[in-house]
Amino acid sequence: MPHSHPSPRASRHAAATLSLLALGLGCASSTPAHPGGSAGGGSSGAGGAGAGGAGAVAGGAAGGGSAGATTGAAGAAGADGGVDAPSDVSLAPFTGFGPNVMVFDPTMAMADIQAKIDAVYATQGPLAGQFATTRYAFLFKPGAYTVSVKVGYYTQVIGLGASPDDVTITGGVTSTGLAIGGSSGNATLSFWRATENAAVAPTNNVDMWAVSQGASFRRMHVKGALQLADSGTSSGGYVADSKIDTAVTSGSQQQYFIRNTEWKTWQGGVWNMVFVGVPNAPTGAWPAQPYTVVAQAPVVEEKPYLTVDATGTTYSVVVPTARTNAAGASWTTGATPAATVPLDAFYVASADRDSAATMNAALAQGKHLLLEPGLYHLADTLHVTRAGTIVMGLGLATLVADTAAPALTVAEVDGVKIAGLIVDAGPMNAPTLIQVGAPGAGQAHPTAPTWLYDLSCRVGGGQAGTAGSCLTIDSGDVVGDNLWLWRADHGAGTGWTNNAAKNGLVVNGANVTMYGLFVEHFQEFQTLWNGDGGRVYFYQSEMPYDPPSQDMWMHAGVNGYASYKVADAVTSHEAWGVGIYSAFRENVVSDNAIETPAALVGSMHHLVTVWLNGVATTAISHIIDGTGASATMANRTSKSAD
Repeated sequence: MPHSHPSPRASRHAAATLSLLALGLGCASSTPAHPGGSAGGGSSGAGGAGAGGAGAVAGGAAGGGSAGATTGAAGAAGADGGVDAPSDVSLAPFTGFGPNVMVFDPTMAMADIQAKIDAVYATQGPLAGQFATTRYAFLFKPGAYTVSVKVGYYTQVIGLGASPDDVTITGGVTSTGLAIGGSSGNATLSFWRATENAAVAPTNNVDMWAVSQGASFRRMHVKGALQLADSGTSSGGYVADSKIDTAVTSGSQQQYFIRNTEWKTWQGGVWNMVFVGVPNAPTGAWPAQPYTVVAQAPVVEEKPYLTVDATGTTYSVVVPTARTNAAGASWTTGATPAATVPLDAFYVASADRDSAATMNAALAQGKHLLLEPGLYHLADTLHVTRAGTIVMGLGLATLVADTAAPALTVAEVDGVKIAGLIVDAGPMNAPTLIQVGAPGAGQAHPTAPTWLYDLSCRVGGGQAGTAGSCLTIDSGDVVGDNLWLWRADHGAGTGWTNNAAKNGLVVNGANVTMYGLFVEHFQEFQTLWNGDGGRVYFYQSEMPYDPPSQDMWMHAGVNGYASYKVADAVTSHEAWGVGIYSAFRENVVSDNAIETPAALVGSMHHLVTVWLNGVATTAISHIIDGTGASATMANRTSKSAD
């Protein structure tokens, strides 16, 4: 049941401190792989190449070379050209996944599968696993399984079928709360885990997925009910492209984002529950109810997913195509429209073998990247310069920026997809950890945008580090889908002068869209939006806990920094379901939670501020631009009228 005043999320922290380029689709689906059209000056057929351009379509890659029947050749890069492969770097061929990718098939003894799952959970499940350096992926080949899959930190569960129903797990795929600060069932620290593309027939007809940020539940079929909280406080979360046969209960979840998902009924809600493209969303008007309902997602390209063929030996990555004005899941009325990319078009990287040099060499040769679970310490930036490149992590693979350069950059090219990664700051204060587009010279990509899926970015926590920002977007039309950008409040290297970072997200490009945006604890504006035409569907943010004093946390005579800042020159911007919270440890206030140009105040819908806890005299003084009641110890929650 929802709580009118759930235990403050902040209490967790005190306790815790203890083109499709070179898709070369000889295996192309029945539908076009990408809206990008023909490549350059020539057309691309099934396995052919277009001549001399930068675009790419399902049949082959752009550029002057020929594309083979399966792997194709790399297309020409965008504004800054291609990157030549270093001649002295050799690439290891794929001969099978490493030990932290556990591949199960239904002929194996269920007891053996269960034993392996339980052994992983023994280290990844407890609170002590929160900053573990190990990562795991469980891959289930098509078939039926009777096991209980407990999902802990840095663990991803993947069904390898063409449809979620091709893999059925009878028992459960579950994430639970933890014993924190003397209370049990607390899911406010249940981060960094994922499940996708499987069906679950849960024990007792109820599957539990109790998580907070940095977790994803995608392309899942629950043959029963789904419970999103355990017995304690929870602060999630993200569900997309899924079907739940009966009811979803949110329980103590303080906020949640759900996109393109089907169920019979929804029960619960605390502060900010946002539903986009959900046919049977709950009813009840804001602000009396915490619901924001947007009937259709304006544009959706679901996250690419890994599959295996009928022989169980040949892997591919399926790349769903765009849907516009989409409601409901992509797969419940037929096969998901998609292109198929054979695994031999990918370089499969291993953290114990590969470096930035080998991965850049693979990218320069026109390969996509599939990163096995692990920590990848980078002595150089990973450069994505070719249209349609896919960079996808398994088991929440983690990039660590060991130099004063970004961990990952994306050039001004069409149709790049980055998915399933954690990016950690290192000690050298990179200006930003992920750079999308040419700084100061972003271009539009309306028919083939870059997509960012299930990305977490951390400054501190996992390891000591600093950065200017987590993510900077200069390209136009970029779409983010489940992003958590976090300046750590606990873990390694935390403190106002230790893990310094000004901003979580900086958007300079036009027409950028965010589905499910979580940004927390940065020292100035959590989100700084400079580009026109932005759209945000769900925003959750905690202001920094640790400003040392008011005079150290103010600018231009303004107390504190708004979490969500739309720059003065912006002429169009819209947001739905914006929740901003405080838990200040010293006597400070923030004058506003949100700042926008006056003309855009009416484009910000369903806004809520919450005083979680902290020094009794602290406050978020106004919701937006000097209007809206304060969120204080005496008046913990303040909502906009619309």
